[in-house]
Amino acid sequence: MTSTVQSGDQSADQPTAPEPAPIDMDALMAFVGRFVGDLGATVGAGNVLLGDRLGLYRALAQGATDSRRLAAATGTDPRYVEEWLRGQAAGGYVQYDAASATYSMTPEQAFALTDPDGPVFLPGAYELALGALKAQSQIEQAFRDGSGFGWHEHDGDVFTGCERFFRPGYLMHLLTEWIPALDGVQERLERGASVADLGCGHGASTILMAEAFPKSRFVGSDYHEGSIRAARDRATEAALGDRVSFTVSGAQSLEESGLDLVTTFDCLHDMGDPLGAAQRIRGSLATDGTWMIVEPAAGDTVESNLNPVGRLYYGFSTYLCVPNAMSQPGGYALGAQAGEAAIRQVVTDAGFTRFRRVAETPFNLVFEARP
Repeated sequence: MTSTVQSGDQSADQPTAPEPAPIDMDALMAFVGRFVGDLGATVGAGNVLLGDRLGLYRALAQGATDSRRLAAATGTDPRYVEEWLRGQAAGGYVQYDAASATYSMTPEQAFALTDPDGPVFLPGAYELALGALKAQSQIEQAFRDGSGFGWHEHDGDVFTGCERFFRPGYLMHLLTEWIPALDGVQERLERGASVADLGCGHGASTILMAEAFPKSRFVGSDYHEGSIRAARDRATEAALGDRVSFTVSGAQSLEESGLDLVTTFDCLHDMGDPLGAAQRIRGSLATDGTWMIVEPAAGDTVESNLNPVGRLYYGFSTYLCVPNAMSQPGGYALGAQAGEAAIRQVVTDAGFTRFRRVAETPFNLVFEARP
């Protein structure tokens, strides 16, 4: 005897929709709490830039005050300043004393928020982030069609924010830790060396090295013409003379030879053809030359990067690093969290015979490569 399934009946062998998983309300509220913190930080980014650009942090660092006096000191409106101060206090960026109804900054808050030439300066990171987010619609399109979005296409805040974000780390570590960790490089720079700083942006790293080693000559390069104009202006302001020059060119166009040192600061992972760049660098070095590679701190696996620093870099990489690499010939995108193993692979594939990690910070890994 056979049976038939009438129209509208469900066959026994057809899958049934799974029952929705029960919601753990404590876990849901914990997740919502994370969201509230993240959303507050997102809108807070603009408020940090207001504090920096309007001089509010610098004035507040002078001592406890209220919104009226702070507004008078900065030429701003007290009602806006009051709202800004309340939000900054809620976020832990300034202090509030209820007894006197005044606001102030701790030494640590002032240290991190008021000195763009200091070793820690947080507003630059917010400037970079907000500048990157202005490309929201273009990045959405890139997700859909796999196209790229070049560094040069971003808002100007990306370029200035990038320098202000990375320069404090270079100020703190480059001359005191990273260069001394390279085998024999500091001594060579002190005697007089030839150096190429690739992907130099506004030239912060190039100028720091040039100021520290007056007997050496430096060439900074970047494919973004606007950044090179800014680098030239800063070199002129620093009165470095003809020891320092800046050119508009990509790393794959490196033409120098016999170089004592080549540096790449936080840019190898942005390149569409990192292997081609590495091969160019090897060909440009003297037989005893050195390539110093500074890259974002990262582990070699996804799980090793599931932490606040990894989250930061993956977020920036989605908007900046991967789209830029995808916009270039080769389209090989390492991403900001490539990790040491991936960098080592690029270096050894390019023909370098020696590679080692020489230094690290919470935000950077520093490698030495030799032919």
